[in-house]
Amino acid sequence: QVQLVESGGGLVQAGGSLRLSCAASGGRVNINIMGWYRQAQGKQRDLVATIDSGGTTNYEDSVKGRFTISRDNAKNTVALQMNNLKPEDTAVYYCNAIRTGGYQYWGQGTQVTVSS
Repeated sequence: QVQLVESGGGLVQAGGSLRLSCAASGGRVNINIMGWYRQAQGKQRDLVATIDSGGTTNYEDSVKGRFTISRDNAKNTVALQMNNLKPEDTAVYYCNAIRTGGYQYWGQGTQVTVSS
């Protein structure tokens, strides 16, 4: 059973930066896509960014140019560098992994709060 453990959330002022990290452990599975989603209070969980095993990335429009997703396939880790943060980026951020065959795993979530 794969477990995803996130770290790196916190409180930052608008314009600041945070780096989120996620490590997958507990199983020898081929993880195809890793990514980050976020859920603001009272809203649905939305995609932020994904990266596949070949390094192809996908970003939600509002974070393009500000956020960068990266991945270490050998270590099964994924990171999200978030720059120029805005109050509307405030949310719980969830790490996501999809293995070959389509099964999804989720992390427990880490809070990111951006003050104005």
